[in-house]
Amino acid sequence: MLIEINESQLVLVDYQTKLMPHIFEGEVAIANAVRLAKIARLLHVPVWGTEHNPEGLGMNVDAIRGQCSRTLVKHHFNACEEGLVEWLRPAPKPAGGNARSLPKHLQKAVPQTPERNSVVIAGVEAHVCLLQTSLDLIEQEFEVWVVTDACSSRTERNRDAAFDRLAAAGAELVTTEMVAFEWLRSSQHPAFRDVLALLK
Repeated sequence: MLIEINESQLVLVDYQTKLMPHIFEGEVAIANAVRLAKIARLLHVPVWGTEHNPEGLGMNVDAIRGQCSRTLVKHHFNACEEGLVEWLRPAPKPAGGNARSLPKHLQKAVPQTPERNSVVIAGVEAHVCLLQTSLDLIEQEFEVWVVTDACSSRTERNRDAAFDRLAAAGAELVTTEMVAFEWLRSSQHPAFRDVLALLK
């Protein structure tokens, strides 16, 4: 099973200024997350961010924050507890009109935005906020793709334990390049050269 670009959304979890200096291989995780976000934007994949308790941990680093359409401020470790699912799967818009509007059979149908049920997710800390958010997304029947080279924790052991648990729960473990090439599918894609330049 490959990642479908038209069904994808990207979520970047808690790359915060006061937290990142303490993260194992934090600079690598940020670099891959930024690369992934730029590719997503180039390919018209929605990009969302989260920040946990920014009063204490600071906002996301500028390079991440600038790539996100919106950033969810949260205090639960699990971003789904504070509205992430509503961002990823918004309620359909009701048909407009009032008591004097046209009869239903003459009204134009309200176009529905196609659902994007594949969540490509990366962030820190892998064993806390990323893990809890991803497990809840799986329960909410999203396909979850965890970008391992854009994730980390304060220790390598905690990061790897998170990956083991996520895989056992049904998340797919991928890398930045895997996501990029599965979104593209072909070297004939109009954005292939631009994406390739971001990966090099």
